[in-house]
Formats: sequence, structure tokens, C-alpha cells
Amino acid sequence: MPSVRLGVGLLAGLAAGGAVVLLSYCVYLDWRRHRDPAFRRRLQDKRRAGQPKAQAPARQLWDPVKKEELQEYFFREVQMGKLCLIRGERGMGFEHLTNALLVCEQPKELLMFFKKTLPPEVFQMLLDKIPLICQQLEETCRSTEHLKDDPD
Repeated sequence: MPSVRLGVGLLAGLAAGGAVVLLSYCVYLDWRRHRDPAFRRRLQDKRRAGQPKAQAPARQLWDPVKKEELQEYFFREVQMGKLCLIRGERGMGFEHLTNALLVCEQPKELLMFFKKTLPPEVFQMLLDKIPLICQQLEETCRSTEHLKDDPD
């Protein structure tokens, strides 16, 4: 019996010693991680190298949240355009109306509505402004695509 107790005691002592060593090592690594920026950088590099490349999430063709946000944006732009035109701020009014036209799901119907509700000279100025806004939008899209391609 004494040999069994001795074996159990020895085993318990080894387990306690191992736990102390493990805890000490964890404390040391934590201390080193907080103190050494190069160690943190190397650790991050190891983690990045070990992770598999994240696959691009599947694109959803219809996202109800985005659709609601676009509708809210559309209505807000139409309202702002009307207010600006009423105040006599034609430049801002045209910009808001063309923004609404760009996000509209049915731009032809919106143009027909504008043709019926806006004075002819204002509608013609709106039509003249559309290509400029589209060009600005294309330039913005190109610049954001360029930024997405840049890894830094």
C-alpha cells in the first residue's frame, strides 16, 4: 500500500509541477507579447500565414436591407431636389434629382414623371445634367475599384 500512495503522490506532484510550468510559460508569453512589438508582429505574421485564404462570400442578388436603404435614399433625394428647386437652388436640385435617377429601379418612368411635373426648361436642364453626373459616378467607381485592388 505504501508504494501505491507514493506513486499517487508522485503523480500528483508531477501534475502540479506541470501545471505550474505551464502557467509560468503562459504568463511569460503574455508579458513578452505586451512588451515586444516585434514579437507581436511575428506572431501576427504566423497567424496570417497559417490561416487559409478567406473565400469571398457569395453575392446576393437581392438584399432587402440594401433595397430599403436605396428606397429611402431615393425618396430623400427626390424630396431634397424638389425643395431645392422650390427655393431656386437649381444646381443642387438637379444634383439631387439626378442622384435619385441613378438609384431608381425604373429610370424611364421617373423621367416621364419629371417631364410631366417639371417645367420644360427645368426638365431640359435636368436632361443636360445627367451625362455629367453619370461621368462623375463612373470616375468614382473607377477610383474605388483602384483602391480595392491595392493591398495596402
